Amino acid sequence: MIIANFGTDNVGVFLGYANGIFSNQTIFSTGHHSRPYSVAAGYFNNDSYLDIAVANYGTKCISVLLGYGNGRFANRATYSTGTTFPYTINVGDFNKDNRQDLVVSGQGTENIGILF
Repeated sequence: MIIANFGTDNVGVFLGYANGIFSNQTIFSTGHHSRPYSVAAGYFNNDSYLDIAVANYGTKCISVLLGYGNGRFANRATYSTGTTFPYTINVGDFNKDNRQDLVVSGQGTENIGILF
């Protein structure tokens, strides 16, 4: 389970156990004043390890944290959303190339963004 921690500029990851119990939260930074609002999980680099995408409302960017498959993640890569304050992010294969893409909506424009 992944939680966007808006007030503390990070995401929390809780690993699930087979008995329905979750681990303690492991924190991953999303950057100073990032104010993460929404998260999505997917396979963004096709290595079969879950990755995290974060809509950072405070810094007008998307962060991607690539997973190592052991509950740990690489340092974030960031992608600007221009003048848009992103607040929702979702995963799908929007161009039908068998690779997961991101769709982002935000405040400040009447547009959505798709990252292929």
